[in-house]
Amino acid sequence: MARYVLEVMYDGTCYHGSQIQGDTPTVQLELNKTLSMLFRNPIQTVGASRTDEGVHALCNYYHFDWDGELNMDLRYKCNSIMSGGVAVTRLFKAANPEFNSRFDAVRRQYRYRIYKKKNPFLLNRGLFYPFAMSRDILDETAGIIKEYEQFESFSKRNAQSKTFNCTIHQSYWEQNGEELHYVVEANRFLRGMVRGLVGTQIHFARGKEPLDGFRKIVEARDCTLAFFDVAGHGLYLEKIVYPEGVLEEI
Repeated sequence: MARYVLEVMYDGTCYHGSQIQGDTPTVQLELNKTLSMLFRNPIQTVGASRTDEGVHALCNYYHFDWDGELNMDLRYKCNSIMSGGVAVTRLFKAANPEFNSRFDAVRRQYRYRIYKKKNPFLLNRGLFYPFAMSRDILDETAGIIKEYEQFESFSKRNAQSKTFNCTIHQSYWEQNGEELHYVVEANRFLRGMVRGLVGTQIHFARGKEPLDGFRKIVEARDCTLAFFDVAGHGLYLEKIVYPEGVLEEI
């Protein structure tokens, strides 16, 4: 039995999240249905990162098993069948049949996009936020995040995580044209973590509380103190990194 991996990108507003939820339209359900139709056998995929409803992905990975070599242009056929909200961008074969797209990933990177001037072409592509924020405070909170490893305050309840520890490799804000972006890269993320980080940073950048309160929220290990009230459609999963040599593109 060989293990294959699809790299996909999708518009999160087309689905109720990425992970399977019965018959509710999700990215994983569409992939499972498409592959099962093509192989004429039930195929179950396993995703690298779970994204919530509305969250986009420029790059997510799903592995599945198939007995034997592929004798079709799978990427082309998948894209011909699936809706316009999702596309298979690359196909790989795992060197190890025990490869796991979720647990073998060593880094993941997310980007949150904010714009201040109303723009209909950015609707559902970023967060429209016309309110004043302190860039200095945003930069400071982004730096504070890199000092910590324990992020229970930024994990939604019932996440079923065995640990709330994450290694943050990058955390910064950058101006991108007329948009303001928050970029964060870590070995793993908790459920709702990036939106919690963004929402809480915005709260302090708006001058709602003294800045020292940000550290108190991180250290409290209490998700009721953080702010998760930013829209999912501003968030993009944009990169997942695996160790070199574990995947061979085909």
